[in-house]
Amino acid sequence: MNRAVFLDRDGVLNRAVVRSGKPYPPQSLDQFEILPGVPKAVADLRSAGFLAIVVTNQPDVTTGIQERGVVDAMHDYLRQAVPVDDIKICFCIEGPTCNCYKPKPGMLLAAARDWSINLSESYIVGDRWRDIGAGKAAGCRTLFIDYGYDEELKDKPDIVVRDLPDAANMILQQTAVRDEAMTSTEMRRK
Repeated sequence: MNRAVFLDRDGVLNRAVVRSGKPYPPQSLDQFEILPGVPKAVADLRSAGFLAIVVTNQPDVTTGIQERGVVDAMHDYLRQAVPVDDIKICFCIEGPTCNCYKPKPGMLLAAARDWSINLSESYIVGDRWRDIGAGKAAGCRTLFIDYGYDEELKDKPDIVVRDLPDAANMILQQTAVRDEAMTSTEMRRK
């Protein structure tokens, strides 16, 4: 089975628009700015054997605040700038009939089916409580980028980091240690 790093979009891969302490998605392609170090961090994770899968809530399309074509253009640009394997999008408005709107794990579970992913060997990196909740619900390790938003975490993340490059380094360090321990155990069995 594969292992993956699930990546929230706004605030992890691209700069979120922060107003009154709360993050919002950019409204235009001109505002869509890939954060420093993101392409290399994702490339490093993929070189280590991880799939890089974006999981993003985009309810503004359903509410009419954002046009679907603008989101599609942002994702086309993202795919050109950052080596991601897949982008899962929830356009729903949070509610009981939707199982993909984070903090529900539906996007992660769908990706696990599509890509044969072992969720217990996978990670999620996010900057909101919803990302951490989705990762916990799916059984992934969770890394939280703490920007000091004016909102409360509902689940404790496994690791708090500064940005995606910091998260990638932590994941690669943990993976190296775990893989080395597994190799040692296998050698002793032989």
